Amino acid sequence: MNEVKPLDADGPAAIVEPTIIAQLGGDGKLKRGGYAWAIHQGGRDPFIILVTIYIFMPYVASVLVGDPVRGQATISSWDQIIGWVVVFSAPFLGASIDKLGPRKPWLGLIVSLMVPMIAALWFGRPGGAMTLTMLAALYIGARLLFVYGEVLHNSMLVRATGLAAAHKASALALSLGNAASVLALGFTAWAFALPGKVPWGWVPAAPLFGLDPLTHEPERVVTLMAAGLLALGSIPLFLFTPDAQRTGVPALKALRDGAGELWRMLKTVRRYRDAVVYLMSRMFFVDGMNAVLIYAGVYAIGVMKWGPLEMLAYGIMLSVFAVIGGFVARWLDGAVGPKVALRIQIAVTAVSLTLMLGVAPDRILYLWPYDATAHAPLWSGPVFRHLPDWVFIGLGFVNAIVITGQYASSRTLLTRLTPAEQTGAFFGVYALSGVATLWLAPTLVNLGTNLTHTQQGGFASIIVLLVIGLIGLMFVRGGGRELRRAH
Repeated sequence: MNEVKPLDADGPAAIVEPTIIAQLGGDGKLKRGGYAWAIHQGGRDPFIILVTIYIFMPYVASVLVGDPVRGQATISSWDQIIGWVVVFSAPFLGASIDKLGPRKPWLGLIVSLMVPMIAALWFGRPGGAMTLTMLAALYIGARLLFVYGEVLHNSMLVRATGLAAAHKASALALSLGNAASVLALGFTAWAFALPGKVPWGWVPAAPLFGLDPLTHEPERVVTLMAAGLLALGSIPLFLFTPDAQRTGVPALKALRDGAGELWRMLKTVRRYRDAVVYLMSRMFFVDGMNAVLIYAGVYAIGVMKWGPLEMLAYGIMLSVFAVIGGFVARWLDGAVGPKVALRIQIAVTAVSLTLMLGVAPDRILYLWPYDATAHAPLWSGPVFRHLPDWVFIGLGFVNAIVITGQYASSRTLLTRLTPAEQTGAFFGVYALSGVATLWLAPTLVNLGTNLTHTQQGGFASIIVLLVIGLIGLMFVRGGGRELRRAH
């Protein structure tokens, strides 16, 4: 099988000169530099899982904003800012990164800024000195730096591993990111959320370190954990991962040249109709998929009325099920081809999301009212004691599997629609298409939430993006089980 190396999936930053590729082919064995590269992602990703999705931002929406509906609208407005800045900056950084030379100084600057910014979110408490505007500035800044750091980190992969072992380090990095997040969520539940709520002997009698639930310290502490994991996970990278050589090109000139590089990639790609249609479709459905993940926590805490302990358990379970998505995508790609697999994944997400909008503590799938006082709890545990909780969780499991799977199928489909000799350019535009509409989902969520004054109205707007992307895929030819490439 003519397999395209996962290196190409890292976007414009992954475009490596042929001479460098020849020098860094490698023997396929993962060495110290590759392990160090993967460990960095293991320390970086918990920021998204703990802070953005499941714990801290849902706390901000429900407690600091004071109302989950207004909270969803507020956070989506922050995400709009992030989206617009990323659209007009990240692609140029990615396209010009090989001209910048060494990545470690820039990545070191980013990490040194991110760690205190993430840790400072700890001070976001009711009645505290940190205003919501100050918290927003810290959060937006950290999210933007996360994107830039990801571009720089991705661009170091080939030098860290060689081409032959790039896929091993890439897979290990994803696994470490999920594993670190699950362990951090699990520790938070055991050390801070469960104490005092369950009579289990293996759980501390009171929250460790004297954290006070009344001031929401168990929710806020995840910011300190995320900052610490990022700092620790970065140390091996700076010590052991090989860096690019100096180029002598000034930073501003390298960034200016990025515009020309982007234009070159766009001119290359536009000659291939099916790839262009696919990339345009992807701009919509990938934005919708990302939005389902980003707003899942805020939505659940507002609609299902879950607290921190429920959100911890929900995050752990969905992170585990997300791992299954990669295996499902691999099976679907082989059985029906990546294009059909992608259609299935998008359609299932749209249906699952539609059903999720009909679930609440007092109803199941729109049609069946549910009175918790009239039904015995399903179990005696501290969380998820009633049927609507488990219906919502089941739909979340489905989303976790198919959304994770679509990331894999999306890359595979592009390799079936493009000529091998143009892979770098196509994956450069692939990365661009992933951020080109990054502002759209937050805008629709914000608009839908404000117009309907409900979180369901905001979440329903995401379905529009999924449907548009699904319709666009209908006009894409190729991408079946065969390995034929465009010519």
